[in-house]
Amino acid sequence: MKIPTAFLRAVSFAALWLVSRAAAQEPLAIAVRDRTVITTLHAEGAQVYECKPDTGKSQSLVRALTWQLREPIATLMLDGKSIGRHYGGPSWELTDGSAVKGKVVASAPGATSNDIPSLELEVVDQRGNGVLSAATVVQRINTEGGVARGSCERAGDYRSAPYSADYVFLRKSG
Repeated sequence: MKIPTAFLRAVSFAALWLVSRAAAQEPLAIAVRDRTVITTLHAEGAQVYECKPDTGKSQSLVRALTWQLREPIATLMLDGKSIGRHYGGPSWELTDGSAVKGKVVASAPGATSNDIPSLELEVVDQRGNGVLSAATVVQRINTEGGVARGSCERAGDYRSAPYSADYVFLRKSG
């Protein structure tokens, strides 16, 4: 059976489009090499901020109050079903009992000023024997929202900013 050339071109174009789309979603600053994807999970939740004095200024100066990230609170989903949660640490925990904690090693700006940055995180702690047990790197990509807006006038106030993102869990190749 001979496959039509037009069909082969369409398939080649579709494959090239998918590769370029995936590359566009992974900013160069957080691109990870020599790793294999374990799973990609979608998160829906909020970034919770606390109104605190700006720690970037000298102690002798009057410090302005700013929104500072306290913790994320999100549901992790696969194929539209809740399979875990994301919370402060930052940590990710699945219903299979596996969990990882990460440390930020690289960051790239979000698509807009309202979007939290894309991140690369090194896994610094693991629990359980499930899906995440082999993860060594976590990427946060495709972020939407999550940036606190508005004035921060009273220390101790909280504000949550809805966000969504995809978390890619990777392991060492080979």
